[in-house]
Amino acid sequence: MDFDEYQELAARTGFYNQDNREYILMYLCMGLAGESGEVIEKIKKIIRNDKGVISDEKRELLKKEIGDVLWYSSQLARALDLSFGEIATTNITKLADRTARGVIKSEGDTR
Repeated sequence: MDFDEYQELAARTGFYNQDNREYILMYLCMGLAGESGEVIEKIKKIIRNDKGVISDEKRELLKKEIGDVLWYSSQLARALDLSFGEIATTNITKLADRTARGVIKSEGDTR
């Protein structure tokens, strides 16, 4: 499955209580932040409780939470009229350029 196909299929499960664009953007951003937080919490507990050893069970739980991050990311892109595949391609191009210029570890959005 490619990114754009995922984005289209994921959109079938996106239901919002309002048609207001600002509401939808806010809802998707809050969902993305919340799901990212759930991933962070699971990793924190793995580090704290399991000394960083990730069991198969916890790996499956993380897979589901990362999937939720993916869903919100794809739908935020859709709400902004952006192709998820184009975003992925742009990101890889940006990272390759930073690596080639030796600034991958630097700071700043436009390095």
